[in-house]
Amino acid sequence: MHDSSFTSLTTLRVGGTPAAAVTCESAEDLAETVARLDAEGAPLLVVGGGSNLVVADGPLDLTAVLVRNEGISLVDASTLRIAAGTPWDDVVAFAVEHGLGGIEALSGIPGSAGATPVQNVGAYGSEISDVLTRVRLFNRETGVDEWVPAEALELSYRYSNLKFTGRAVVLELELQLTETELSIPLRHLGGNQVSLAEARESVLATRRAKGMVLDETDHDTWSAGSFFTNPVVPAAKADEVEALVGEEGMPRFPQGTDADAPVKLSAAWLIERAGFPRGFPGEGAPARLSTKHTLALTNRGTATASDIVALAREVQGGVDKRFGVELVPEPVWVGL
Repeated sequence: MHDSSFTSLTTLRVGGTPAAAVTCESAEDLAETVARLDAEGAPLLVVGGGSNLVVADGPLDLTAVLVRNEGISLVDASTLRIAAGTPWDDVVAFAVEHGLGGIEALSGIPGSAGATPVQNVGAYGSEISDVLTRVRLFNRETGVDEWVPAEALELSYRYSNLKFTGRAVVLELELQLTETELSIPLRHLGGNQVSLAEARESVLATRRAKGMVLDETDHDTWSAGSFFTNPVVPAAKADEVEALVGEEGMPRFPQGTDADAPVKLSAAWLIERAGFPRGFPGEGAPARLSTKHTLALTNRGTATASDIVALAREVQGGVDKRFGVELVPEPVWVGL
């Protein structure tokens, strides 16, 4: 056991200090640690890459369980088995190097592999649900260590039934990829397909331009990535928002083929039109919107969790007041 502040355990670099921290370097150790703490009635927080957490300031009455089991193996020619603590981008790099397509659009996403099914990570038209076949879970309710099919997670946009519940801990996962030379159609390239290596480099370049690839020297990357999910609203509400703004070309993505199908809107677009530009609220503020990408809330070096939360609530309130649309935070809030 060792002490460690959440300022060093999360990509936002805010948060207090857990009562204790336990590092788990194997799936079995992870399951046993969680089982022991649960049996003791000890509050715990499972921490992977820390890229999807906003943790309260000050002393915290919980044990941080650090997921550090790493490893990638080929089950067969196109199936990957991945330990939960493996950095996600290492998984993408491995797949591309082995001529396996399906996750190249998810290059550069921070955090650990074990977090990807929990929030059904996605980017540029691709989601982990497209390739996930099964997940090894430690079920905290039954105490069983078991493989479950992806369908059991009820995966949908940035959601699984593991998210916000803590009912189970991801130990390993398997992905079914495709032996191919060409990438999936890439949304940011107009649906074009390129080589896997070109696709990965293109996605990484796009993410870097938005401050979405971790860089210790760049405070625009001291974030939890996209802080809000893109809201899905009734078609009539989307029409109302578009008319209110009065701009042509509002980003809108119908979630079905019917004329009245729900529509996914761009959270970044809404934030900007509600009066929150990049870099808001300006120089000197400890927490600001990224200067590169409106959807990221960033720590400029001295922010506390309270600063991040205050900014998030200001943005939420502004979008709701302007458009009547609720923005839902993507990260998990702990103790806030």
